Amino acid sequence: MINEPPYSPLRSIPFKETKVRMGDEPVNVKEYQELAKQALPKMYYDFFAGGSEDQHTLKENVEAFQRITLRPRVLVDVSKIDMSTTILGYKTSAPIIVAPTSLHQLAHPQGEILTAKAAAACNVIMGLSFSSTCTIEEVASSCNAVRFFQLYVYKRRDISALMVKRAEANGFKAILLTVDTPKMGHREADIKNKMIAPQLKNFEGLMSTTVDNSEGSNLEAFTSSSLDPSLSWKDIAWLKSITQLPILIKGVLTREDVIKAMEIGVEGIIASNHGGRQLDYVPAAIDALEEVVLAVQGRIPVLFDGGIRRGTDVFKALALGAQAVMVGRPVLYGLAAKGEYGVKRVIEMLKDELELTMALSGCPTLNDITRNHVRTQIDDHHSRL
Repeated sequence: MINEPPYSPLRSIPFKETKVRMGDEPVNVKEYQELAKQALPKMYYDFFAGGSEDQHTLKENVEAFQRITLRPRVLVDVSKIDMSTTILGYKTSAPIIVAPTSLHQLAHPQGEILTAKAAAACNVIMGLSFSSTCTIEEVASSCNAVRFFQLYVYKRRDISALMVKRAEANGFKAILLTVDTPKMGHREADIKNKMIAPQLKNFEGLMSTTVDNSEGSNLEAFTSSSLDPSLSWKDIAWLKSITQLPILIKGVLTREDVIKAMEIGVEGIIASNHGGRQLDYVPAAIDALEEVVLAVQGRIPVLFDGGIRRGTDVFKALALGAQAVMVGRPVLYGLAAKGEYGVKRVIEMLKDELELTMALSGCPTLNDITRNHVRTQIDDHHSRL
């Protein structure tokens, strides 16, 4: 195990796939996380795995799923299970999207290119991060697939606008506007590790991502100096004026914000708390999902992001009204442990577990999954009244 980070902000050490003994091949996503912890320098593992401040929301994102139980139906013909669906008009093999996460080359030298190839091989949609270490063009040319582009709005609006135009020109199908990051969350592990922000290839010749901050996280210093804290609802009109792509807003947790989003005409909502990396002590994403869904009332798609580790988690999110889920950290763990193969296995594990959950719950298709297939703490509370 490598205990100390290398000097370079990108991995200067050779990538070594974690070796496992015969019979020790991972059988679930959690085991891929353990392999990733062995494979990665501490600085990088902490960056991928960590959250903000007390990490309460980070832990709750996973643990809240354990408080939701399933209500299966029996004697249903489940000889054929169909997990396929359509998201924004694009067909996909399962309601699973690779979430946009940053700096994949810290997990593997080929970074987002391998992630894109694995997503394409599994026939699922990939979200590419604004802070990717491979360029928009490199990812677009790596394979044929449906991809969405995540957008941050910087103080230099011209840079954000250019990234949108490059994504559109390279065949990306939607813009995922992240709206929960006017400032970067206080990620204490990154501060202690003095996390380094690599120079991002997408920004070469446009701006430097190198910021001197000897007291803490170079990454936090760069992000805080770049993000535009003045971003507000009126700026959605600006974004609509520079692209023809559908715009989904990522980072919504409340009914009030859903109503505003629909009033200004966004094409979708992503219920998310940024993986517990922004404001700590907000609800677990799955606990906020139903409030978002009820406010939308079926008018636009609702996607879900936060804490997916099992196929049963996917099923629970779908039962509570999500059209599809986004998977972030598990993909990075697979990439760090075993490259493209690891990413494919993580996606396949979730698909296989979802298929089994559907069969054992009496749901041959996604349309058969209903709110009555799950029981939440709110249901328990109401039953006692």
